Amino acid sequence: MEMKNAVPVLSALAHEGRLSIFRTLVQAGPEGLAAGVLGQAVGVPASTLSNSLTILGHAGLVASRRDGRSIIYAADYGRMGALLSFLVEDCCKGSSGTCDPSLAEVASKIACV
Repeated sequence: MEMKNAVPVLSALAHEGRLSIFRTLVQAGPEGLAAGVLGQAVGVPASTLSNSLTILGHAGLVASRRDGRSIIYAADYGRMGALLSFLVEDCCKGSSGTCDPSLAEVASKIACV
């Protein structure tokens, strides 16, 4: 991920409500959650949830699919992994005494989910 791509992703997460929604979807796993269930889980009104999901979707952090009458939202683990990899890419210039090398390993594993 390049800096110009990271900024909108970080911007989408730079809001308490959107971050809460995204974290809830990450915890839900790849199967995701129906919009109504997600709204109840994070305690936000439908209009706020819809707006937040739109912003997260434009940032590439959330994908949606229709299942009957429900819309299911799920975190995009590849995008999340790419962001994490970008953030730890040059971690402490490789100084093992300062940076935990497992950060890069974790980020690369997430990108592969």
